[in-house]
Amino acid sequence: MRWFSGSRAKNLIYGVILLLVISVAAILAYMFHGWSFSDALFMTVVTVFTVGYDEVRPLDTVTLRATTITLIVLGCTTMIYLTGALVQFITFNEIQHIFGNTRMNKQIELLKNHTIICGFGRIGAILARELHAGKSEFVIIESNKDRFAEAKALDYLCMLADANEETSLKQAGIDRARALAAVVSSDPVNVFVTLTARSLNDSIFIVARGEEPSTEKKLYQAGANAVVLPAHIGAEQVASMILAPTIASAIQYSDRRRQMELDLRTLGLELVSAVAAEGSAFAGLTVEEIERQAGGSFLIAAIEHAGTRLADRPLPSTCIKAGDGVTILCRIGQPHLLDKFSVSQSEA
Repeated sequence: MRWFSGSRAKNLIYGVILLLVISVAAILAYMFHGWSFSDALFMTVVTVFTVGYDEVRPLDTVTLRATTITLIVLGCTTMIYLTGALVQFITFNEIQHIFGNTRMNKQIELLKNHTIICGFGRIGAILARELHAGKSEFVIIESNKDRFAEAKALDYLCMLADANEETSLKQAGIDRARALAAVVSSDPVNVFVTLTARSLNDSIFIVARGEEPSTEKKLYQAGANAVVLPAHIGAEQVASMILAPTIASAIQYSDRRRQMELDLRTLGLELVSAVAAEGSAFAGLTVEEIERQAGGSFLIAAIEHAGTRLADRPLPSTCIKAGDGVTILCRIGQPHLLDKFSVSQSEA
């Protein structure tokens, strides 16, 4: 399909170049016979485009008549060729667009238990890459033409549409989807998308992105199962890299750990890290006491004690002290669980 499209574009370009060459040659020929540039240009244009106005000057010599006859034959033939190439190019692109949309709609209709990604910005692109690596089916809804083209170039199944609209979500198969990620860079849009998605599918798992902490509550009220605050998570990761480098590097850079995280995400779980702050709710408690207070909402997977470079698998009796790095296993999109580690009770 691309080869055919390219050949049609080349035909169009060749036609334009040929027409320009013939026109320039004709203008120079008329000027050689003493015509002004404006007269030569006018005569060439009305002849090539077969308008047929009266000649601006009499064609009273054999060479002028021969020049005009040659221009009529070559110019008109080139215009016919150029017109055909233009119609062919436009028609092919329209057909390709129609068939492309039809093929995409058929592929979406076959999807079941897939994920709908609303927005192909920085977060959406990373999410699509991770889902693709995990061989999980998904469809992207993006309203920006440039970002849509980027997603299409990666051979992702995508729609050029507004995720705010019910028709877009229905076309993406929200009634058959298992999850939806509202990761547009606008908080109001994510709230509205979450609200609309929840009204269309009561059982779908919705993960929503929030830029401002105040939006988190609104997203949960709109029907989100989990909320992700990229700025909040990013700041915690930086702190973890500084205060607990062994855990942070293991989570971020280990290929084995990365594959494990992909597997966990298919189960709706993730590994996150934090550093226990002085005076925080969990500082000074044992692993068993913390997990009991958490009511089973997370498990402590590893501890890096302050001042060491060793991350240990903790025993139930292990005490977590201020400055210790902690890795926990929890459901996706629950960064607020880390607050009892990283936030001092005096600040809460």
